[in-house]
Amino acid sequence: MKKIISYGFLLLLLQSCGGREEAASNPGETKQTALSSGKVQLTDKQIQYAGIRLGTAEIREMHLSLQVNGNIDVHPDNQISISAPLGGYLKKTTLIPGTKVAKGSVLAILEDQQYIQLQQDYLTAKNKLQYLETDYKRQKDLNETKVASDKTLQQVQGEYNNQRILVHSFAERLRLIGLVPEKLNENSISRSIAIHSPISGYVVKVNANIGKYINPSDVIFELINPTDVCVNLTVFENDATRLKIGQVVKFTTSNNPEKVFLAKVELISPNIDMDRSTQVHATLSQSTSELLPGTFINAEIELNKAKVSCIPDEALVRWEGKDYVFVEETKGSYRMTPVTIGNSNEGSTELKSQLPAKNIVIKGAYTLLMKLKNKEE
Repeated sequence: MKKIISYGFLLLLLQSCGGREEAASNPGETKQTALSSGKVQLTDKQIQYAGIRLGTAEIREMHLSLQVNGNIDVHPDNQISISAPLGGYLKKTTLIPGTKVAKGSVLAILEDQQYIQLQQDYLTAKNKLQYLETDYKRQKDLNETKVASDKTLQQVQGEYNNQRILVHSFAERLRLIGLVPEKLNENSISRSIAIHSPISGYVVKVNANIGKYINPSDVIFELINPTDVCVNLTVFENDATRLKIGQVVKFTTSNNPEKVFLAKVELISPNIDMDRSTQVHATLSQSTSELLPGTFINAEIELNKAKVSCIPDEALVRWEGKDYVFVEETKGSYRMTPVTIGNSNEGSTELKSQLPAKNIVIKGAYTLLMKLKNKEE
């Protein structure tokens, strides 16, 4: 955007303005005015020497990209919190953070007297169910021969059905703690249970130690499967409407900025958070073990071609970390106006700010900036 201005021209420009500036009653007031107003005044001769050209923002089609930040995340089905549904004392575990585990492997052994009571209740209820089933069949046969009344049959049938429900309930509670009801008998009652891993992956957190009582709501371990990661991006509100499912995402990590990874936008959150941003999830085009969950990334979302308001790159100047253009207010009078810009492409830059319908300095803007800075000094 910055043009190289010859030393001779700058000297001529400054000298031609020097007389009027030195004539000011208070040099400090001149400096303060320049700082606050951002206004530059040129004569016709200075405009000619500076090559000032005016124009307006143009609507053109541009291939855009959106610069965003984010992090590597794990799909919910590959990030597991392990707890004990009925609670119990932690009897044995050898896990520490970073331990690799296979699906189905034993993570921990818990023991508690309630496991014994539950198995006893199940077996007792199962035996009673067998008795009630036999009694129900007998009463049914008697009822068919009119020996037993319908009321007696209904009472026995009700008890039998209630017992079936009770046995089924105990069986499901046993399955909840990893026991198989069909294999349970009076000789296999145990005071301990094993907790198995539901996925293959790694242990990232261990929240208990041997001998500690685990409540049903406590998380004992946290596991992740890092082979199936995704990209979580933060996009601000102003850019959220430009996103579409399927857009290509290119990103790099801070520890390996030379390598570019590819992903595609999969989900766009319809909600705007308190910080005026929304979350975008993208899936990797190719699985890799190089990306660890939580890694910070710099990403670029490729947007579709769109018609946007553009100005030439040389119309922009940058001062103290902000972008500006010069707008002509009257003949020879230019005011430096802050703007918000977007992407640049083929010598043009997207202009996001709404400027008044005035002429913009599209050539010679850097000369005006030098003039303004000279006033300040």
